[in-house]
Amino acid sequence: MNNYTIIGLVAAACTTISFFPQLIKTVKTRHTKDISLGMYFLISIGILIWFVYGAIINDLPLILANGISFIATGIILGYKLIYK
Repeated sequence: MNNYTIIGLVAAACTTISFFPQLIKTVKTRHTKDISLGMYFLISIGILIWFVYGAIINDLPLILANGISFIATGIILGYKLIYK
């Protein structure tokens, strides 16, 4: 593993972990009134595209970060749609 991959993994961890406080709060409270549907829809689509791109170029940090982030944002988006 080279230094560039390590830097990518650290950056990926930071951005991926950033979704978890919102995810935990949303799952616990089921309160989604203050969450923007448009923002979570667009971020989910963008993350999915980054995941596909990472898979195409076989980049581990992109695949891991965006795979996990897509699940987290997808859950939040799902709660937003279910608990309007």
